Amino acid sequence: MDIKKVLKIIIPLILGGFLVWYSLTIVSPEELVQYFKSANYWWIALGLFFGILSHLSRAYRWRFLLEPLGYKPKFINSTLAVLVAYLMNIFLPRAGEVTRAAVMTNYENIPFEKGFGTIVAERLADLIMMLIVVGITLFIQFDFIWELLTKDFNPVKTFGSLLIVSIVFTAFILYIKKGKSNFAIKVKGFFLGLKEGVFSILNMKNKWAFIFHTVFIWAMYIAMFWATIPAVDGLEVPVGGILIGFIAGGFSIAATNGGVGLYPVAVASALALFGIDKVTGNAFGWIMWTAQTAMIIVFGGLAFLLLPVVNKNK
Repeated sequence: MDIKKVLKIIIPLILGGFLVWYSLTIVSPEELVQYFKSANYWWIALGLFFGILSHLSRAYRWRFLLEPLGYKPKFINSTLAVLVAYLMNIFLPRAGEVTRAAVMTNYENIPFEKGFGTIVAERLADLIMMLIVVGITLFIQFDFIWELLTKDFNPVKTFGSLLIVSIVFTAFILYIKKGKSNFAIKVKGFFLGLKEGVFSILNMKNKWAFIFHTVFIWAMYIAMFWATIPAVDGLEVPVGGILIGFIAGGFSIAATNGGVGLYPVAVASALALFGIDKVTGNAFGWIMWTAQTAMIIVFGGLAFLLLPVVNKNK
C-alpha cells in the first residue's frame, strides 16, 4: 500500500471534517437552517445557470485541444465526461481528470495518454486565468489592500520582512535553477510545462476560440458567485469583495475534497475584510458550497447514468 496516496486522501478528509466543526462553532446548525429557509432560491438558480454554462463551455473548449490530435468527439460525450469528472473530484482528489480521460477512451476511442495530456494543458490554461483574476483583483483593490498592510505600519519591521522575503526568494530561485534534488526537478518541470502550455495554446489553430472559452468559463465562475450573494437577505458585497471571496473559495476547493468545510470558512474570512460579520459570511459560504456541490452531484450522477445510454450502439 502506498502511504503517500493514502495520506493524500485521508488528510483532506480529516481537515475538511475539522473545518466543518469549526464553521459550525461560528454559525450554529439552527441558525444555518434559518438562513437556508429564508434564502432566495431564484438567485441561487441563476447562479447555477451560470455554473452550467461554464461546464458546457469547458466541454466545447476541449475539442480545440483534441482536434489537432485527429479526434472529433461528440459534444454530448465531452459534456458528460466533464460532469462525471467533477463528480469524482468531490470524493477523490484529482480522480476527475483520470476519469474524464478514461471516459473518452471508452466511448470515443481516444488513447488515454493523449486525452489526459490535453486535460493537463487545459489545467495550465485555468491556472493562468486564476493568476490573471488574482492580478486584476490586486489592481482593483490596491488602495484597500495597501491600507490593510499599512494600518499598523512599522518601517523597521516592514523593511526587515521585505529583506528576509527577498533573500529567501532569491535563494529558492537559485536552488531550483541549480538543484538536482527531486523537489527542484519537479518545480523546474512544472514551470517548463507551464511555459510549454502557454506556447502550445498561442500556436494552436483555434487559439482565439480557445482563449474566448477560457475567459468565458472564468467569467461564469465569478458570475455564479456574484448571483448567489442576493440569495442571502441583506448581504451586500462590493466588487472587490466578490473577487477576493471568489479567489478564497477557489483555493479552498483545491485544498480539500470539493472545498468541504474549508469553503465556507475561506469565503467568510474574505468577506470579513469588508465588514461582513462571520455568521452571515459563513452562512453564505455554506449556501454557495451546497448549491454548487448539489449541482455537481445531480448532473454528474445523471451524466454517469446517461453515458452508456447515449452510446448504446457503440
